[in-house]
Amino acid sequence: MSLLEVNHLKKIYTARYGGNSVQALADVNFTIENGEYTAIMGESGSGKSMSIKAAMGLLNKSFQVSGSARFGGEELMGKSAEELRRLRGGKVGIILQNPMTCFDPLYRVGYQIAETFTAHRNWDSGEIRRRSLEMLDKMRIRNPEEVLEKYPHQLSGGMLQRIMIGIATSMEPALLVADEPTTAIDAITQLEILDELVRIKREAQTAMIFITHDLNAISRVADRVVVLNQGLVVDRGDFEHILHNASDPYTRLLVEKRADVMRRYCQVLQGKERKDA
Repeated sequence: MSLLEVNHLKKIYTARYGGNSVQALADVNFTIENGEYTAIMGESGSGKSMSIKAAMGLLNKSFQVSGSARFGGEELMGKSAEELRRLRGGKVGIILQNPMTCFDPLYRVGYQIAETFTAHRNWDSGEIRRRSLEMLDKMRIRNPEEVLEKYPHQLSGGMLQRIMIGIATSMEPALLVADEPTTAIDAITQLEILDELVRIKREAQTAMIFITHDLNAISRVADRVVVLNQGLVVDRGDFEHILHNASDPYTRLLVEKRADVMRRYCQVLQGKERKDA
């Protein structure tokens, strides 16, 4: 049995004013296996993030969602908001694109970590503090006691993203959903975050959905790739298949864009080397 099975997922958005309807997802099907890292790839507006939000009950009532999403054999469609909230904080961990939007600027980081732990674990205050410090240390964050006392704006985006990953993995989820976790941070921190995700896979055997438009990131973390375009699954396979044997024109376009970026990057480096010489 697959960890997550999404079948015939459809999503229709109805505008609040005017009542016009748009089909944003059309018959999306994919599975996630235990311990497997699956990338869902596509450009902005392709439906890659929306497909997971629809399956996990993260959309508002403007969206009509139909189909099936079974987690561990249990149907998610039709579950209450409270049941889905408990699932997302426990068996399913979620890491969002911009960590700055995930923290309340009015509260210290330590308080917000403790609030999450309290909601999902029956730990006393001493245990929560111990676990918080342990989590920060595991995520290789220096001076963890000082970090707990800081406000979000006093920390870098990369550090906040590490804390988000740490909080999510502390709940020991079976599935980690990472929605473009490297988009809002600098290139060096991107590599560090990707290394962290690879470490989690190796040590915890947690399955992951990695939502991205970045083929370079996929090459480092993904076992399988699912490509979406205009709300449809247009290709799937391992990274080598996507890179060399993709049958869909849209997928080949994404690969060509990556190749063009790499060519330009090499040209810039060669020009710099000639200038330095």
